[in-house]
Amino acid sequence: MARSIWTGSLSFGLVNIPVKLVTAVREERVAFHLLHDQDKVRLKQKMVCPEDGKEVHREHMVKGYEISPDRYVIVREEELEAVAPKSSRVIEISDFVNLAEIDPVYFDKPYYLLPGKNAEKAYTLLTQAMEKTGKVGIAKFTMRSKEYLAALRPSEGVIVLETMHFANEVTPTTKVDEVPRDVKVEGRELHMAEKLIEGLSADFKPEQYHDEYRARVLELVKKKAHGENVVRQPQQAERETRASDLMAALEASLDKARTKKAPVEKATAKPERSPRRKRVAAHAHETVGDKPARRRKTV
Repeated sequence: MARSIWTGSLSFGLVNIPVKLVTAVREERVAFHLLHDQDKVRLKQKMVCPEDGKEVHREHMVKGYEISPDRYVIVREEELEAVAPKSSRVIEISDFVNLAEIDPVYFDKPYYLLPGKNAEKAYTLLTQAMEKTGKVGIAKFTMRSKEYLAALRPSEGVIVLETMHFANEVTPTTKVDEVPRDVKVEGRELHMAEKLIEGLSADFKPEQYHDEYRARVLELVKKKAHGENVVRQPQQAERETRASDLMAALEASLDKARTKKAPVEKATAKPERSPRRKRVAAHAHETVGDKPARRRKTV
């Protein structure tokens, strides 16, 4: 059972629901440690002052905010505590919005928001109401001395709380260089691309997607742990699709997608044999190795 990382209440209007927050995602990464290449001992990081080359211990470290090159404002811990968000155990929903209106770029990390003791009915009421109306709640809350913006959406009877980036943290596409603008595409090309998307459309099944690189790294570590030599496998060179052969690539991709989606014949239907396969099959009934084959008696 997942441990709660935050407990408090969920508030909307005059309703308060005791809730607890648990982690919804467990990232699986391959972690490496840095070792000395000579004696294979794990290395330690030290904070060193570049001015005198001496190690600086934690009690002599302070936080500084750079206001110009090599100019810092020193900020003490007690000063940060004075301006920290007021400690609160309430997730207060301020608005309900349509999920489609939220660009996924604003989403950060998901959590499950579960009901506290004796709060199942009120929790279920809110969950079903959001499902019926197609709305998600927007709220702010404090966790570990940090203020978060969050979206609360229903999913299979559970409220998923997704922490969000604030607007000033998201770079608008208008400020991103090299974004293609005023590019004209042919109607036939667009039609082919739409057909290709339709041909590759399927139900989303997350279990069929795997982190293949992580699996290969773990297999590499396993082989090396057993003393096996690992040889680098040749990689296929990537080829850029040029505008001149874009239509050809689209047509070939569309044919491949159609073949992949083609209905499979029933197992009871026997494929038509080619004339050559018929002669080979007839000859197989006549001889087995160098001896005549027994003919089956017909009834």
